[in-house]
Amino acid sequence: MLLAVVSVGFTGVARAQSGEFWFDAGESIMSNSGLGTDQAVGGSKNDVSLDDGFRFGFRFCFNQGDYFGHEVQYAYSRTHLKFNDQAGAEYGMAVHQGGYNFLGYGTKEGGRVRPFGTAGIQFSNFVPPGSSATSGGGDNKFGFNYGAGVKVKLTSRWGLRFDVRQYLSGKPFNFPLADGLLRQTEVTAGFGILF
Repeated sequence: MLLAVVSVGFTGVARAQSGEFWFDAGESIMSNSGLGTDQAVGGSKNDVSLDDGFRFGFRFCFNQGDYFGHEVQYAYSRTHLKFNDQAGAEYGMAVHQGGYNFLGYGTKEGGRVRPFGTAGIQFSNFVPPGSSATSGGGDNKFGFNYGAGVKVKLTSRWGLRFDVRQYLSGKPFNFPLADGLLRQTEVTAGFGILF
């Protein structure tokens, strides 16, 4: 009986909810990317750094009401760990990110074009060369992100999206002379299933 009353009472709320599953890909642009020094004496905060690379990921969005949504995400970025004090030696490495974001839309649910602003929290697992995230290798750092984007409904089932976000986190690997927060800017385009 209680289940029937709750179901009838929340019928209108359930209709206002929708979900989206997105695949996106693009660029991961690093700034303030100096991780510190690997020198025992002296050195500079930019002796070791990260460079830009590609990024791809998945997002699941749950829209609640007409102007708000919630999103969980996973992304994989490929970068290089650069040793600028060793003739610029570079070693490929991965960054795994997971997180939650709140979305505020500029247009009502059901509209064809929906610009949005977003802010959220994330963890980043920086996996150094020769290590694996599955075997516990990597350095976890927590942070926050913010950005904006637009979603375009192509049909009732398919959509496109474009995102620009900046992720701020602690710097990995605890090198001496590390200074400030690592800034990672995401510029991506995505394709999604709407339901």
